[in-house]
Amino acid sequence: MAQQHPILWTPSPERAEATRMAVYMRWLKTHRGLSFDSYQELWEWSITDLDGFWTSIIAFNDLPVSDWREVLGARKMPGADWFPGAETNLVAQILRFAREKPEAEALICQSETFGRVSLTWQTLDQRVGSLQAALRGMGVGQGDRVVAVLPNATEAMIAFMAVAGLGAIWSLCAPDMGQTAILDRFRQIEPKVLIAQDGHVHAGKTIDRRDVLKDLAAQLPSLTGKIIVPVVGDGAGWTLWDDLMAAPQPSQVAMVPFSHPLWVVYSSGTTGNPKPIVHGHGGVLLEGAKQSLHLDVGPEDRFCWLTSSGWIMWNCQLNTLAQGGTVVLHDGAPNYPDLLEVWRMVARERLSYFGAGAAFYQGCQKAGLTPGESLDLSCLRSLGSTGSPLSQEGFEWVYTAVKPDIWLAPISGGTDLAGAFVLGNPMLPVRAGQMQCRALGNAVRAYDESGQEVIGEVGELVCTAPLPSMPLYFWGDEDGSRLFESYFDTYPGVWRHGDWIEFTPEGGSIIYGRSDATINRRGLRLGSSEIYRPVEALEAVQDSLVIDLEFLGRDSFMVLFVVPCEAPLSEATRDEIMQAIRANVSARFLPDEIVEITEVPRTLSGKKLEVPVKKLLLGGDPATVVNRDSMANPASFDQFTDYARRRNDRPDVG
Repeated sequence: MAQQHPILWTPSPERAEATRMAVYMRWLKTHRGLSFDSYQELWEWSITDLDGFWTSIIAFNDLPVSDWREVLGARKMPGADWFPGAETNLVAQILRFAREKPEAEALICQSETFGRVSLTWQTLDQRVGSLQAALRGMGVGQGDRVVAVLPNATEAMIAFMAVAGLGAIWSLCAPDMGQTAILDRFRQIEPKVLIAQDGHVHAGKTIDRRDVLKDLAAQLPSLTGKIIVPVVGDGAGWTLWDDLMAAPQPSQVAMVPFSHPLWVVYSSGTTGNPKPIVHGHGGVLLEGAKQSLHLDVGPEDRFCWLTSSGWIMWNCQLNTLAQGGTVVLHDGAPNYPDLLEVWRMVARERLSYFGAGAAFYQGCQKAGLTPGESLDLSCLRSLGSTGSPLSQEGFEWVYTAVKPDIWLAPISGGTDLAGAFVLGNPMLPVRAGQMQCRALGNAVRAYDESGQEVIGEVGELVCTAPLPSMPLYFWGDEDGSRLFESYFDTYPGVWRHGDWIEFTPEGGSIIYGRSDATINRRGLRLGSSEIYRPVEALEAVQDSLVIDLEFLGRDSFMVLFVVPCEAPLSEATRDEIMQAIRANVSARFLPDEIVEITEVPRTLSGKKLEVPVKKLLLGGDPATVVNRDSMANPASFDQFTDYARRRNDRPDVG
């Protein structure tokens, strides 16, 4: 294993001892009398003594969590009851720094639309207070939903803090998402207020979203208020954002129960509407504080993660704010005017931590970029990566083209838990192609098909003990059946995440991609049903099947199989399909290839056989990936076997 995954970086003793992880371990020794000879021992304690570990996270970070009756009232999955009786608010932790260092920079945004914007902690607090006053005037109180269609800019951060500070519930979609996809999310939660930006600049082009927002507001009958950030229009019929910001006032934060809903985020399954996942204030607060140890981020850091506002990494930026660090937001195309522009921002803003999806690094590698040669990256200490597996070649590119003395720490987790299962430890060496360790407090393991733990071979990523940031519930899932089916129906009482993972003997891990049919395009996940809806609404399309082939060492390759109403599939219909996905979902989810078929394989109950086809196209044995006796149309599988054979002979898609 060591030969396959060579060590690329080892922290100096001084660097290791200065990390927040080392400070935390010294704190445990001083305040709890706990000493550990290795990270593995620390991890074992953290998943065994859940009470001791999570209370240490509260105490070490001085988090605003009031007295509680017990740490874990119900020790089960699903249904764990964390810190019953306690009160908290994530925003109370973030905005404490408006008092502690009011003139320091809290937020910086580099935006194609607005240029560079900088907010101090005091200004951030005052703008949050201004928006809170307006929301209260619109009737927003605890438990009400406020939704937004905003880019990754200061307005989204301000809006989130205003909403969550009141004890209302937040939900956000990116402005490049199609109208149908946004409605499928927001209609489920019946929002009271919509906050939106009517346009934005992307890759030098102005995108006008006024018609989309008009239709969106018309189809959300629960709305009592609409707030607009005008870019291309005058905002007629909406309350203007700038008018609300004209009267600064201090924020107000309502303390709420530990498991009070904080936000609704969406992770799509393979059927039905996107899953509206509800996380609680306390769980997100504790998970974020713990992650700061693994990211080695504190109050002196300048942090940026290259993210869309529709990705859970947008939410994770809040973790740095909750540590008092400065967050740099990037709002625009990452390759405009070229791929080096993001690295220029890293140098210009003197970032200490920069993170991005693996696809960004791999794009830089393919473009032959060497940012470390032309830019001053002396402040940059740490790099993060997620979204899809970063290849060994990607690791090596970082150390040759970016900086030889840098800590590269890929992470893997998900929207589902607003956190990471496997990630980095700045006290450990970095091995090519591996994530360094399992997260503290996360009893994460690899299971084979019989539910036995495996080391050194690929298995299902599972978590065998509850986490505070696991979903409280899915919105509208009254009996909890959808939540159970999503994570717990394979191994009772154990969370199954849907990733293939291998844990190595030295404690690292390798993610091999999704084990289910969820589409993962450069870190943004979508259910196949959201592709089917606009495609199959076309008159020329009878049926379809979409497969995302994500696997270690390969770019994501999404194939859309189409049954046309009239064969052969015409170029005009292909163009219609692409336009339908672009308009109703997002350009991010355009297929790499459209393939004509005669029939979609289905089960006897009529379900599309996505997972067996995916396994086949990833190299599975046609005789074992599907039970043809359980199929309504077994002969339909032959055309996919033929396609897989042809595809494997094509170097351009492998």
